[in-house]
Amino acid sequence: MSWIKKEIVYLKDSIPQIANGVLIFLLVSSGLACAILLNFVNINGTVIAFLSIVVEVIALILSYFLVRKYFTEKEPEDNKKK
Repeated sequence: MSWIKKEIVYLKDSIPQIANGVLIFLLVSSGLACAILLNFVNINGTVIAFLSIVVEVIALILSYFLVRKYFTEKEPEDNKKK
């Protein structure tokens, strides 16, 4: 029974990371969703491609800002003590 409590605490601690992953997934698939929606409305293919690319570039920029903290290098603690 204690391992269940441990797993629930682990899931509770990872909720921000799970939400971040869902948001990144939605941003990455937004270009496709835009293209499908515009195709459903019978818009010209050139316009669909242009708008989908613009939406995808905006989504990539937002995704970069969301994952930027994972790419920063941290100094080892040994260097900080010196």
